[in-house]
Amino acid sequence: MKQTFLWGAATSAFQVEGAYAEDGRGLAITDIRSFKKSEQQADTRIAMDHYHKYQEDVALMKELGINAYRFSVSWTRIFPNGDDALPNQEGLAFYDNLVDLLIENGIEPVVTLHHYDFPMALIEKYQGWLSRASVHAFERYARFMFSHFAGRVKYWLTLNEQHVVSISNSLLGIEATDPENAAKQRYQMNHHMFLANARAIAACHELLPEAKIAPVLSYVTAYPATPAPKDVYAAMQAEDFMSFYMMDVYCYGTYPAYYINFLKERGWMFETAAEDEEILKAGKPDFMAVNWYCSRAAQERKPEYLTEILKEHPELKELAKEYYGMADSFSFVQNALLERNEWGWEIDPLGFRMALRKIYDRYHLPVMVTENGFGFRDQLTENKIHDCERIDYLARHIENLQGAIADGADIIGYFVWSMIDVLSSSEGINKRYGLVYVDRTEHDPKQLRRIKKDSFYWYQRYLKNHKYSE
Repeated sequence: MKQTFLWGAATSAFQVEGAYAEDGRGLAITDIRSFKKSEQQADTRIAMDHYHKYQEDVALMKELGINAYRFSVSWTRIFPNGDDALPNQEGLAFYDNLVDLLIENGIEPVVTLHHYDFPMALIEKYQGWLSRASVHAFERYARFMFSHFAGRVKYWLTLNEQHVVSISNSLLGIEATDPENAAKQRYQMNHHMFLANARAIAACHELLPEAKIAPVLSYVTAYPATPAPKDVYAAMQAEDFMSFYMMDVYCYGTYPAYYINFLKERGWMFETAAEDEEILKAGKPDFMAVNWYCSRAAQERKPEYLTEILKEHPELKELAKEYYGMADSFSFVQNALLERNEWGWEIDPLGFRMALRKIYDRYHLPVMVTENGFGFRDQLTENKIHDCERIDYLARHIENLQGAIADGADIIGYFVWSMIDVLSSSEGINKRYGLVYVDRTEHDPKQLRRIKKDSFYWYQRYLKNHKYSE
């Protein structure tokens, strides 16, 4: 019997929960990262207060008509220091209550174990992912979660957007000022994240043989900026170094030669242990989980590229440090043939269809779209939000989702990002994604009222008409 298609919406813990220091929760790197911007924008202290308002939020999910909700567990709510001898019972009770309430309302919980929020205590103890001890700490945390929620959670996600984490000093807790040293640390940490993912998947298969589990990839469809062979090669490099090398490791347990040679040529090759290859091969996912938002046009990167960008945009200096070490054979430019939102993210529904086809054809695993959505500066007018741009974005992308299924891709779920407005990791409250508006400003949480947007009603009608078939 064919499984029920998952039509859902998504959030992550640090972006919605708030209650950052309540009921025994420990600090995460996402808290520290957000506190550095507290003067400019909202931080994780309150966020959207989902921790206290989860019952209201689940009632909205039920009204919306989704049959699945993707959310993440805050590792430090379960183990405040990352590797505590015993779990924090108050934090665990929150997720018990949330999962039980979702199930009572016919909503499948899809649980992410790690969505950027690595425990600060482990960063202070042994530099986080830089130590192999982090692999064991994550596996122990994952095993506890699998055992505790056995029979209640059928779909698990390990690491969210490992590529994004692996190029970000601020999400890894790297304090090295020398870019060469920072790059070498990042690639070692990336290897340990691969090991942690594989160990968690193997543990899930051992403890929950009926469950399904996968890591989450952030995929950007890349086009050549021109038909010039060098730009075609740049687009290939962009997809290889941002997506496909990771999928290859996840699915085949081995790093592609171009990636290893790239690191060796620059002196950034990570250290390995004898058992690593066996660990990676034993952790094959059950499906591919993909976050997709936009496409980009790629061109050959010229030596002076970054220098020119920083002259025009000196505010990007810190960001440039984090991207140091990516493949130096491509750069992204605007695609004049596509619309874009205020933040320069290009709107490309057909690129979404192409991505789904390419991923399925390459790996022959079912695909779950774990995030797809539109960031917009919503305006509350007479207690309503008319977000026609978001409706148009979702309608066209779901149309191309259906197109990819018609093409033969095995798609098992689609999750709108996001269920309620979230704390954007880069833009605070201003950049809103939710189907439900949360009435607060950057520095005034007000009453955190939930107000259904026009897109909420649009998605509700869509689900009623299509129910849960593809």
